[in-house]
Amino acid sequence: MPRSAQYLHKELPVRVAHRIAEFRGLPFIVGCNPTILHVHELYIRSFFLLSEFPQIDSLATEQRYSRLVRNLLDDHKDVVTHLAEGFRESRKHIKDETLIHRFLDRILTSRLGIRMLAEHHLALHQDRPDFVGIICTKVFLKKVLEKWADFAREQCELRYGYAPRVRLNGHVGAMFPYIIQPLDYILPEIIKNAMRATVEHHLNTPNNLPDIVITVANNDEDFIIRVSDRGGGIPHNTFPKVFQYHFTTAEDSTDRRLTGGTFGAFTSNTGPTAGPLCGFGFGLPVSKAYAEYLGGSLTTQTMQGIGTDVYLRLRHIDGKHDSFRI
Repeated sequence: MPRSAQYLHKELPVRVAHRIAEFRGLPFIVGCNPTILHVHELYIRSFFLLSEFPQIDSLATEQRYSRLVRNLLDDHKDVVTHLAEGFRESRKHIKDETLIHRFLDRILTSRLGIRMLAEHHLALHQDRPDFVGIICTKVFLKKVLEKWADFAREQCELRYGYAPRVRLNGHVGAMFPYIIQPLDYILPEIIKNAMRATVEHHLNTPNNLPDIVITVANNDEDFIIRVSDRGGGIPHNTFPKVFQYHFTTAEDSTDRRLTGGTFGAFTSNTGPTAGPLCGFGFGLPVSKAYAEYLGGSLTTQTMQGIGTDVYLRLRHIDGKHDSFRI
């Protein structure tokens, strides 16, 4: 009988209870928004189901508990989209943006942690080569980057008929153990933004798009991924806002095709979150919160009129250095 089930049985109700307390600390008029209230009620329902589950003392009980956990993961799969919609609907009633930013950082990183713990427990029942639970013992970073770069290009070409090429350089042979799920959210978000900036900045020369360059640096302590575009950079008045929730340039795009359709569903059903987030202004702040939760960072450097570099830095989990706690 996996000890992971006994750990989850004790840990999950506590974590969910903290999130319920966070919802109850929201400004009244914001917390009463129907979409936000729906998410609040999902957490309450989950708390009662988890806390009332009997002690896990047999294989049959553990199997029932695992089914409950899987069902709850499915129930919560669209939580990020619901929160994005709810807070956008309530935005005119929000007077303290800092309070909301802290709330969203905590609720979303806690959700990531809960999902990774739950999915790790469920994955321990599976026999997959090079995996221990959700930890891939041999992450070939080049393949992960190529997967999301190819996906981005395919979607961009499907929508516009053209897309910038993506070039990889640096430590492209790097291989190490890591958890892939967070990468499957953060990487497409960064590459998507670089693609959109490049296409939008070169609408008059679609057949001569500059490449997006992804550089990998790997060392004993951490690994860094830099995504460089030549999409004109971020304007001075916009740059301080790029990591704010609900700040987005997609809805103001000079090409309306960039805000909906295929690109609107770019992050649907990928990684620890699911649902279309383009235009909500959640992509970069959520990515930053995830990176920091994982003991790393997400930063940007921009040259107005030229382009933008995004740096994702994450700690290794090989046990040789201080890492992150889920």
